[in-house]
Amino acid sequence: MTAGEAFELHNAMRQYGIPGSVTPADPDDLEGKWLVVDADGQDITAHALTRATVARNRRPERGFVIAR
Repeated sequence: MTAGEAFELHNAMRQYGIPGSVTPADPDDLEGKWLVVDADGQDITAHALTRATVARNRRPERGFVIAR
């Protein structure tokens, strides 16, 4: 994932409460590949991307129906 994609994923993770830290794979190359890691330092990028996609596509479960 690029730096721009990492920024967007980080915002989605914060918005939807998805745990993890977005970090560059190589701290010396901020334009290179980025990863999402958990508290133990394991790569959970695929899991975080899936959760963010599901959260973005979720419809509200409650709401109002207004008949005209």
